[in-house]
Amino acid sequence: MNRRRVVVTGIGAVTPLGNDAETTWKGIIEGKSGVGPLTRLNADEYPAKVAAEVKDFNAETFIDKKDARKMDRFTHYAVASALMAVKDANLTINEENSHRVGVWIGSGIGGMETFENQFEMFQKRGYKRVSPFFVPMMIPDMATGQVSITLGARGFNSCTVTACATGTNSIGDAFKVIQRGDADVMVTGGAEAPITRMAVAGFCANTALSTNPDPKTASRPFDKNRDGFVIGEGAGIVILEELEHALSRGAKIYAEIVGYGATGDAYHITAPAPGGEGGARAMKMAIEDAGLRPEDIDYINAHGTSTEYNDKFETMAVKDVFGEHAYKVAMSSTKSMTGHLLGAAGAVEAIITVRAIQESILPPTMNYETPDPECDLDYVANAARPKEINAAMSNSLGFGGHNATIVFKKYQ
Repeated sequence: MNRRRVVVTGIGAVTPLGNDAETTWKGIIEGKSGVGPLTRLNADEYPAKVAAEVKDFNAETFIDKKDARKMDRFTHYAVASALMAVKDANLTINEENSHRVGVWIGSGIGGMETFENQFEMFQKRGYKRVSPFFVPMMIPDMATGQVSITLGARGFNSCTVTACATGTNSIGDAFKVIQRGDADVMVTGGAEAPITRMAVAGFCANTALSTNPDPKTASRPFDKNRDGFVIGEGAGIVILEELEHALSRGAKIYAEIVGYGATGDAYHITAPAPGGEGGARAMKMAIEDAGLRPEDIDYINAHGTSTEYNDKFETMAVKDVFGEHAYKVAMSSTKSMTGHLLGAAGAVEAIITVRAIQESILPPTMNYETPDPECDLDYVANAARPKEINAAMSNSLGFGGHNATIVFKKYQ
């Protein structure tokens, strides 16, 4: 079967490191942290005191004020990132091509903030005071819905909800849509705004969040003293395009997406399968789909959440997949700087991965101070490193046992 080639031609992001993809990338390479004191909520009410919040973002820079009021924050981030990605790709969507331009944007928990605020209103003043926009503001598919309306993109249209694997699954699935010929362009990624009272309460209750009060060192993937993830927010959007379509309009190409793997642990609602068995299968599947061998991979953007089991089992999974090459392949967790953006994490990390390929530089894992004997690979500790990267993969693992991996290659 002759599979169509798919390339990345545009990127857009709103993250704790900056309100565009370029500022975010620059922050990553400089080892900057987007983590700070928890300010969206009263930190005194929670054991977690820090968060990776989006700063100084104004939705009205991108969205009409009246429309913005009918959207949850996760949708604001998605629309802004999509508009920046389309502009970056220099893509014109018009009557002629709109039916071949699709949108696939996921969110792990959607409009949680809207739900909390509207439920409070309902309790105080009854159903008549609940906003008529409550449901369309809250549901996770509305990032996709609003982006397609904003762009006039009328092609393949979907939304993925696979917890922390959402962004990676979305991009992988969108890649397959183009590869099989159902669209020429896909606007894809993930968006999340989970720094809300109930979301933070829930993650604190299941002891997933770091209780380290120092913003600078709270997110410390693979470090022996890691004690949980730092909750983050934002969005990442990539423009995927069929190669000939991109070349015919003279588009710049960041990288080629070549492989996708997705598996289920069938094990536990929150804990990863022992040894990262499901993650290992997703990686193998993605490498095989890409037509590569494990030793062809130069860099892995790890899921690396800074939680005890994730980091240990992901390390074990990489050893299972790569054998001896596991000690030669560079692997880093950029969550050490961005925090964990849940459903948007994989999308922002995909952007970081393609930029790493393009710029020939390995992003660091910050705060790696005390080695863990069970995490003994090359995590690109504490500083970025120059390296020619021909092929790289990005991993995401989510509650519910979702595992997703995408593979990118230098475009040739």
